[in-house]
Amino acid sequence: MKRVILIILDSLGIGAAPDSALYGDIDSNTLGHIAQQMGGIHLPNMQKMGLGNIASILGVAQVLNPNASFGKSAFLSKGKDTTTGHWELIGIVLEQAFPTYPQGFPNEIIVALEKITARRYLWNRPASGTQIIAEMGAEHMRTGNPILYTSADSVMQIAAHEEVVSLNELYDICQKARTILHGPHAVGRVIARPFIGQPGNFIRTAHRRDFSLLPPGGNALEKLMQAKIPIVGIGKIYDIFAGQYLTKSIHTDHNADGMAKLLATLKAEKDGLIFCNLVDFDMLYGHRNDVYGYGRAIEEFDAFLPQLLHQLTADDLLLITADHGNDPTTLSTDHSREYVPILMYQAAEKIGRNLQVRKTLADVGATILDWFSLPPVRYGQSMLGGENCAHV
Repeated sequence: MKRVILIILDSLGIGAAPDSALYGDIDSNTLGHIAQQMGGIHLPNMQKMGLGNIASILGVAQVLNPNASFGKSAFLSKGKDTTTGHWELIGIVLEQAFPTYPQGFPNEIIVALEKITARRYLWNRPASGTQIIAEMGAEHMRTGNPILYTSADSVMQIAAHEEVVSLNELYDICQKARTILHGPHAVGRVIARPFIGQPGNFIRTAHRRDFSLLPPGGNALEKLMQAKIPIVGIGKIYDIFAGQYLTKSIHTDHNADGMAKLLATLKAEKDGLIFCNLVDFDMLYGHRNDVYGYGRAIEEFDAFLPQLLHQLTADDLLLITADHGNDPTTLSTDHSREYVPILMYQAAEKIGRNLQVRKTLADVGATILDWFSLPPVRYGQSMLGGENCAHV
């Protein structure tokens, strides 16, 4: 009866990655810049775990005897989106980034989508999700045409008012879009973005759904599934992995809901992997350049940690990391190519080691497999035991 609790603080980067210049992110440092603009950030529980030992963070001091192991990881995969980050976590490394569309989707894709869905579409260019519904929402309501847009990430996003296009139809549109986005146009995700309200006061709802590419096999989740080890996904894990591998999926509406459902899952599930994504950091704050909202959300997670740690047993391993950066202090509203922090807590030991700089986030997946005494996949090396800067 062993468990791993893997928590993704969505977009909590910790400094520009070595290849950040290739992505236009050389000045990005999500957590560091947030702490600076806030005049210091209060994270006493992650400080005890060694967060301040990973990088310089105003308000988070280094500690001599952290109760968790600490380090940071770069990425082997090309790209800086959610799917890329989560896939690398479980040992899938992309040698070629998913396609992006800074000029909008080509005409042949739009024509095919209009034919298969019998609808016309507005916009078809990169945009901030909240800004685009503010600008185009009224025209959408007048015409009934959904709003189609993208970003710096490999996504097609389709927004529609819930009273104009039903949720079922919006999901059907996105599923059909997924069927035509393959080969050279195989974007990482097609995202349904429903909203409500009236012009001047549109609000996105919690009914978002992601339609992702099927992940290739030979990964850590597949290994767990084959070994009949339960896997519970909390938050958007189901969407990111296209519903694959999970024993159970639990929907969440926001971070607080995700944290509450994580505690409930710990009481209910006595073995296996509990894989939780807390999306508000990215969705509500990073993409909206809301520095103080982001900072408060991190502090709220830190305040939640004692409740979580109290439920852990000697047979539990807690891993806290992120999937990319999204620095709200920069002009960009998109993801950033950054290192991500790694905190690894073993209730049986409460002794921290320096995990140093990992060369791939696949080390997380390798560690999970090691915890369950399973053989590794192609990428990654376990972080259990030793202080080496291990890599593929």
